[in-house]
Amino acid sequence: MSPSHIVLEDTRLLAELCGANDYNLSVLSSLLGARVLSRGNELFIESENDEVVGLFSQLVSAIGTSIEDGVPATPELIIALHAELTPEGKQPDDRGDQSAPEENESGISKFLDTCIQIPNGFGKVFPRSSGQSLYLQGIAMHDLVFAIGPAGTGKTYLAMAYALRELLAKTRRKLILTRPVVEAGESLGYLPGDLEQKINPYLRPLYDAMEALVPYETIRRLEESRAIEVAPLAYMRGRSLTNCIVILDEGQNTTKEQMKMFLTRLGDHTKAIVTGDITQIDLPKKNESGLVHAVTLLEHIDEVFVSRLDARDVVRSPLVRKIIEAYEKE
Repeated sequence: MSPSHIVLEDTRLLAELCGANDYNLSVLSSLLGARVLSRGNELFIESENDEVVGLFSQLVSAIGTSIEDGVPATPELIIALHAELTPEGKQPDDRGDQSAPEENESGISKFLDTCIQIPNGFGKVFPRSSGQSLYLQGIAMHDLVFAIGPAGTGKTYLAMAYALRELLAKTRRKLILTRPVVEAGESLGYLPGDLEQKINPYLRPLYDAMEALVPYETIRRLEESRAIEVAPLAYMRGRSLTNCIVILDEGQNTTKEQMKMFLTRLGDHTKAIVTGDITQIDLPKKNESGLVHAVTLLEHIDEVFVSRLDARDVVRSPLVRKIIEAYEKE
């Protein structure tokens, strides 16, 4: 039987792992389905299930490694590490055979490798599910990434975090953010104001993601130096984008022609991330979505990675996860 207690000699590590008022231990208890408590410099789990006790040991080890790597032991991180250690989000006793410890250690190592430290950002950004971890690994290793999933799965947020790190670390010279403008029977020309005022409602979510990651002054400085460019998709026509990182958000609302136009703009040392929710297509003919067509056409190419996120990857709130699961079952 696996030992049901773990000795931690580093009291600072123990305190951070337990969290304020031992809140992290209550999170561990909820995830493992067994009471977790501390006594002196030891952590205990009240369970006779060998698989649960083994998962407890792996989880504590992974949290400790995360803390040593500079990733705070927040409840969100603990939930994410648990998801990484339990494929498909299943509990130990309904998964059958467990993965070998070496495989889990390798998975945790990859998980932590995907953590993003943005220079002068608000803190490390880490994947909060195994699906998000694979998404970030895909971004790092491929020139073109399609991220498909419902609201709240971190498609845009994680893409923005990766892109800002690339830009502020001077790995890429420019970050380009774009979205298709889909109107309800009107064109931009009918809207009041100059171009910036016309497109602001469409591009606001991209700014929201940026402002959650870095100070506003950093964004303003990058915009003034033209290192960040935000524009409607139509303004990509005729351009050749080199040494850039490009994010196309709401890709499900592109037509086939628009998607082809966008993808053929990509030049040397340019990485493109296309995000979208194929259940939220606002085009008159839903079967004309450029995102759906492009994924079907291109996903077999080695340089292309497709990330399919679902309700298990929703981190916006538990309520949003339940709403999405309800609609998926309809």
